Order: sequence, then structure tokens, then C-alpha cells
Amino acid sequence: MFTWGRSKKTLDLLEISAPIPGTVLELKQVPDPAFAGGHMGKGVAIEPVEGRVYAPFDGKIAHVMDKSKHAVIIEHKSGIQILIHVGIETVSLKGNGFTLLVENGNKVNKGQLLLEFDISAIQAADLSVISPVIVPDGLECVGHVEIHDIQKPKGSDEPIMTVHLNS
Repeated sequence: MFTWGRSKKTLDLLEISAPIPGTVLELKQVPDPAFAGGHMGKGVAIEPVEGRVYAPFDGKIAHVMDKSKHAVIIEHKSGIQILIHVGIETVSLKGNGFTLLVENGNKVNKGQLLLEFDISAIQAADLSVISPVIVPDGLECVGHVEIHDIQKPKGSDEPIMTVHLNS
């Protein structure tokens, strides 16, 4: 997918912090068959307690959904990417209730606020706020994804998964 500035230093794994404070859920609990079936990639979902998305690691914004503002892809220098998709079917809100704070190509630091969303507005539209956090399929650098502590509340600095890289 997207690549940039690969490090000459060897990296064996990358811990992914919770980008959204909330309770970590299994992907199969996402009310969308593409995410629940793992068709988008491996990962978890988060039931948010706060309408904010933070960078889970230092990296670069590989892609944002400019019009709908509901999703962002962040890329680490190793090539690992993470898709953070706020809610389900939230593209239908056409950006209402979302404030995007980054653009494609921006460098970001772990813990940096990337976007804000209005949980009440999403729920008022009768949409789910459960938010998938996915390592997209097809990344050659990814060996396997290890998931941590499902059903446990996480703050934005706590790891939710570890991505092990191919050698």
C-alpha cells in the first residue's frame, strides 16, 4: 500500500496503543460483516468512552477520508499501517459530527490528537460507535498480529495489539 522512509535499524515488532479510549472488543462483535469476518484485516474494535482519536505510534498519515472524516490510516516507518475507522456506516454522516485535525502526508507523534467525533450525533443517527482498529491485509512487512486483553477498558497509551514483522 503506502511506503515511506524505511529504517535501516531492524524492527521485530511494533506495539499498537489504543487510539481511542474505551473498551476493547473482538472484531466479531462489530456490527458489520466485512469487519466482523476479518475481511479487512486483523485487529480489534473499541467501544469508545471519549470522542477522540489519537496516534497509536509515531508515523505518517497515509490516508484520511477527507469528505466523511470518519477514518484515517497511519503508517509507521517500518511499513506497518493501521486503519482507524470511527463507527459503522458513519460515512453516511458526510462529515457531520467529525473534526479532522490532520491531512494526508502529515507526520504525527504517538498520542497526538488526530480527529474528534461526536458520540451522541452518531448514536442519534442510529449508527454504531464501535470503532474497528485494523492492520490491513496485504502488508508484506506483517508477520502476525497479537491481540491483547479483549473486553478490558484501555486508555490511549495502553497497548491493544502487537504487530510482529516478517524477517
